[in-house]
Amino acid sequence: MPVLRAENHSLELPGSSDSWTGDFTFIQAADCQFGMEWTCDGSWGYGQKNGYENPEYENSTWYHEIRWCTSMVNMINKMEPKPKFAIMCGDILDAWPNKGELWLRVRDKQYADFQKVFKELDVPLVCVCGNHDVGNSPTQQTVQKYRSDFGDDWFSFVCNGVFCIVINSQYYEDPKFVREIYAEQDSWLTEQLKIAKSGQYKHSIVFQHIPLYVETPDEPKFYFNFLPELRTSMLKRFSDSGISKIFCGHYHRNAGGWYNEKMELVVTSAVGSQLGQDKNGFRVVSVTEKEISHEYVNL
Repeated sequence: MPVLRAENHSLELPGSSDSWTGDFTFIQAADCQFGMEWTCDGSWGYGQKNGYENPEYENSTWYHEIRWCTSMVNMINKMEPKPKFAIMCGDILDAWPNKGELWLRVRDKQYADFQKVFKELDVPLVCVCGNHDVGNSPTQQTVQKYRSDFGDDWFSFVCNGVFCIVINSQYYEDPKFVREIYAEQDSWLTEQLKIAKSGQYKHSIVFQHIPLYVETPDEPKFYFNFLPELRTSMLKRFSDSGISKIFCGHYHRNAGGWYNEKMELVVTSAVGSQLGQDKNGFRVVSVTEKEISHEYVNL
C-alpha cells in the first residue's frame, strides 16, 4: 500500500469512519532512519566511526534498516485483525537535507528504499516529520524538500471516531529560519485543540517526533526533550484540550510517563538503530471506547 500523503493539513485514512465503530488497534513506530547504523557504526555521536564526513559516505549502506523495516512490515501484515493504520513518528531518513548535494543524493536513495520497503505494508502508513527530515534548524528549502517527498508536515485525521493531530516538533525546537511557518502551525494547532476539546470524538491523540519530556515533566532540558518553559505551556494546552496520549520517538529508547491522571506521554524506541538497551521494535496501540493501552513489541 502506498505511503499516505496529507494535503491541506488533512489526511484521509482509507477504510476509516468519523464515528466510533468499535475497538481497534494501530501501530506506532519511530526512527526507522535509513542510514543511521552505517553513519554511527553502532556508536552514539555522529562523526565517530564512519560519520558523515567519511569520504565513503556517498557509498554508505542501510541494509540493516531495510532488514529491520522489512521485519516490521512482515509482522504487521500477519496481524489479525489488521491494525487500522501504522504511523512512523519521525526521522524516516538519516541523511541531512541541508548539508549539500552529496547528502541529498544519499537521501534520495534512502527515500527510494524506504518507499520500496513500506509499499509492501498491508495497512496505511502515516509519516511524522523529525529533525533528520528537515534538519535541526529547518529552512524554507528543507521544509519544501520534505513536503515534496512526504506531503504536509502537520495535519489531522480521524480514525473510527478518534481524532489524531500530527505536528512538526522541530518548529518548536528551533524556528529561527522558519518563524512564519512556526506561527502558521501553532495557529493551526490551536484550532485543532478546540476540536479535541469539543468532545465530539471518543479520544484525541497527538503524534510528534521530539518528546516534551523523556521521564518526568520537570526534568531539565537536554538534546532529547523540550525547553522547560515551552514544555510546561504545551503540556497544559494539550491537557486542557482533552488530549489523552502524546506519542513520540527521537530518544531511540522506550521512555515516557504520565503528566497527570488523564494524559500520558509515550516515547517509543526505534525500528532502526538503538541508543540504549531496548530491542528494535514498534508499539501496538489498542483503542477501546473507554481507554487506550499500548505494548512495545520487539522485532
